[in-house]
Amino acid sequence: MPNHKLTIYQLLPRLFGNKNTTNKFYGSVEENGTGKLNDITDKALAEISAMGFSHVWYTGVIEHATMTDYSVHGIKRDDPDVVKGRAGSPYAIKDYYDIATDLAVDVEFRISEFKELVGRTHKNGMKVIIDFVPNHVARTYASDVKPDDVRDFGEDDDNTLHFAPDNDFYYIPGYPFVVPGGYNPGGDDFTSPLKDGKFDEFPAKATGNDVFNPSPSINDWFETIKLNYGVYYLDGKKSYFDHIPPLWHKMRHILSYWAQMGVDGFRCDMIEMVPVEFWSWLIPQLKTAYPGLVFIGEAYDKDQYNNYIKNGCFDYLYDKVGLYEAIRRLTCNEPGASTWEINAVWNNHCKGIDQHMLRFMENHDEQRIASKYFAGDAALAVPGMIVSATLATGPVMVYLGQEVGEPAWGACGFSTDDGRTTIFDYWGVPAHQQWMNDGAFDGGKLSAGQQNLRNFYSKLLNVVKGNYALSNGAFYELMIANEHQQGFNTLLYIYMRYTVGQKVLVIANFNRAQCAINIKIPVELLTQFGWAGEAVFTDLLSGANFATADVAAGIPVVINGSSGLLLNL
Repeated sequence: MPNHKLTIYQLLPRLFGNKNTTNKFYGSVEENGTGKLNDITDKALAEISAMGFSHVWYTGVIEHATMTDYSVHGIKRDDPDVVKGRAGSPYAIKDYYDIATDLAVDVEFRISEFKELVGRTHKNGMKVIIDFVPNHVARTYASDVKPDDVRDFGEDDDNTLHFAPDNDFYYIPGYPFVVPGGYNPGGDDFTSPLKDGKFDEFPAKATGNDVFNPSPSINDWFETIKLNYGVYYLDGKKSYFDHIPPLWHKMRHILSYWAQMGVDGFRCDMIEMVPVEFWSWLIPQLKTAYPGLVFIGEAYDKDQYNNYIKNGCFDYLYDKVGLYEAIRRLTCNEPGASTWEINAVWNNHCKGIDQHMLRFMENHDEQRIASKYFAGDAALAVPGMIVSATLATGPVMVYLGQEVGEPAWGACGFSTDDGRTTIFDYWGVPAHQQWMNDGAFDGGKLSAGQQNLRNFYSKLLNVVKGNYALSNGAFYELMIANEHQQGFNTLLYIYMRYTVGQKVLVIANFNRAQCAINIKIPVELLTQFGWAGEAVFTDLLSGANFATADVAAGIPVVINGSSGLLLNL
């Protein structure tokens, strides 16, 4: 039977292939370097595939605003006063039809280089996901490679109106845009004739995070303009959908453009800032035209999960406000943290939709597990990753460098010392560079601890990939059956994943110390499985065996601290 569970590796090409180790604060591309699409070689992709990944999410490949001057290539310079970081935010799209210039070896053939990367990824047995950023664009947005018959955003707008259903943007008539005070683009050493604290935009347009005035703050998404899907936000979010707004058609064309290149799926940014009616209109059309296309939504309002899955037609949604937060508390050994919180996730806001939830412990928005702001030790993620990968049939995701314990030390420029790897600055990722080993992609510079961690991720993901009970089977919670067993505590999480032919008992130990417990299997399951008498279970992660003289009397196990078992019979 086919395995439909997605295992996703997220990487930023700008970071992934960068061999430069300078990491100067607010360094330029010449000083700090940048990875290229061509750096993601067959060898690199073969190693990612061998880890057990089915999909690669290439973050930041579409052209976005940057402080780097590429005007020699005929690309208009971006005003640094509305760019965050020397490299720029991958979520301030400058041209939906183009590839980020930083990522090209030969700028003239940057789209061809992306097509070749798609081909290499497919050749290595994986599918391609890229970002779709529907809510906002860069303030300097202007497509210079769009097809001739495509009208650019705002080209036909009536900018004398604050809102019109057929406008692509929202306007503040009569007022110029004001750059937030106190912003020092590029740092003290960055000079540019355009760095003057001003940006020529009249009338001002609304800012991406729903700021409908001409003077966003420095904490707003001031580098972006909000797009208009036919919703008048200043009139109680009144919708004007009596006909399809022009923007909807433009977005459908953009996604078709990338799907035609072989892109297999889209991670859609901040989907709750776009009306669900748009997704309901868009996704079925694209899935009809491109069968198998996958849509992943970044979502945080758990009360709207059902809406965006059932009505919005998303395949998967982020489960941050749920499993991520529960597992983070457990991993950090926070006071009061309990594995009963995991039960609350699938039994409440994920009830009936667990198979649609994307689980992760890191992504580009979140703090690194190994950072001082999270757990401080990447190895403490082992039980959390076991649960994230095996709790349900939905996808699991790993972020570039997570598998080798990247701690994201220090400030980079626009990105402060906050435990995150910068997406705004030119930077190298030290732990990843140790695995990359100057382009050999063989882990030659990893420490023994880093190699052990990477081996764990590889083993876990390949077990999930190869075991049908874990990837596609049913779930049975065993906490209630064991809460009165000697050795039970609320930093253990216990459950069964099973099919007719395969059974896996999962035990995750969030305790920092070793635990011993006799796992009881309910009579209902024993009868269903036909289990009786002696049994030997093998841990799919370590190969260790655990025997019982009578499975009905329980399965005695000893589990190391911050560890887990996948017991197969």
